[in-house]
Amino acid sequence: MKVQVCIIGGGPSGLLLSQLLHLKGIDTIVLEKYSRDHVLARIRAGVLEHGFAKLMREAECGERMDREGEIHDGFEIAHDGVLDRVDLHKYSGGNSVLVYGQTEITRDLYEARDRAGGKVVHNAEDVTPFDLKSDKPYVTYRHNGETTRVDCDYIVGADGFHGVSRKSIPKDVLREYEKVYPFGWLGVLSRTKPVNPELIYVKHERGFALCSMRSQVLSRYYVQVPLTDKVEDWSDDAFWAELKRRLPEQVASRLITGPSIEKSIAPLRSFVAEPMSYGRLFLAGDAAHIVPPTGARGLNSAASDIYYLYHAMLAHYHKGDDSGLAGYSAKALARIWKAQRFSWWMTMMLHRFPDRLEYEDRLQQTELSYLFSSEAAQRMLAENYVGLPF
Repeated sequence: MKVQVCIIGGGPSGLLLSQLLHLKGIDTIVLEKYSRDHVLARIRAGVLEHGFAKLMREAECGERMDREGEIHDGFEIAHDGVLDRVDLHKYSGGNSVLVYGQTEITRDLYEARDRAGGKVVHNAEDVTPFDLKSDKPYVTYRHNGETTRVDCDYIVGADGFHGVSRKSIPKDVLREYEKVYPFGWLGVLSRTKPVNPELIYVKHERGFALCSMRSQVLSRYYVQVPLTDKVEDWSDDAFWAELKRRLPEQVASRLITGPSIEKSIAPLRSFVAEPMSYGRLFLAGDAAHIVPPTGARGLNSAASDIYYLYHAMLAHYHKGDDSGLAGYSAKALARIWKAQRFSWWMTMMLHRFPDRLEYEDRLQQTELSYLFSSEAAQRMLAENYVGLPF
């Protein structure tokens, strides 16, 4: 089989790039390790930068997103028993974010690839890239017991943190930066009306909490828990009781509870791999970087990678200009490190750290006090939250 671009990973990043390139006449194949049902069962981020939403529209996949997504012009931070609102629209030059679940994004992208007759192979096993430094790289994979070779011009690794793509870069070339946080987020999805029209981030002496949503009838809530906790340790009743303890009284009193339809614990990690390219291989999304979910940068950072790759490949195939491909890693990493800084800052400001000094507690309090006393500080937060320019 011969295609122009072989994409490893059938999550939103790989599917979005495949769809964008297809619309410009560039042939791709997507190789996904798991089934479509498995991919669509993942419960992930739901806050989209305005730039990501624009990219979905360019991919002709934004109709349902625009119809069902919730436009948010701000969010609230609860601390010391009070609520302070961050006005994203005011402090970011009129921009906002769109709340629309990653599962729905992925479903929209799958449907678009189906309509276009796109090549998406699920349950692709033993995916292996070869000859990355040559001008004729290729990928092999096994499906239904049969091994297939895909010859291509370029390989894009969008196969997540545990995928094969990053591991294909020699260890003496790759440099990895990592910070693992000493806690996780216990998340519950419930078919209940959200407690607030906008997201609420909660800083509390018992630990962080977040009130989020997927729609007006589907809520997503989180509480900070120790890494030693397991999902089985938390009944629904125990979760709701702990969430209420961390919310301001006026919010807790209107919280609607119900049976969880999904419950999981996500560890928090910051991770960056450099470079994001090696020969004819380009990394994108979680294959190259991970951020804590506090600043809602994960999926959005992946989208910026896809933006740069898409435009670099257009320049190569339509104009014979390879400068975008040559500069992809440096350009992507410049924005990624800014997302890392913002996510780290949000995480450090809002979480309760074990063995933290009283001095550091006072610094947290001072950080929040300064944030809501300074328009410049709120502008910094808003500009990062709605998304820095690509």
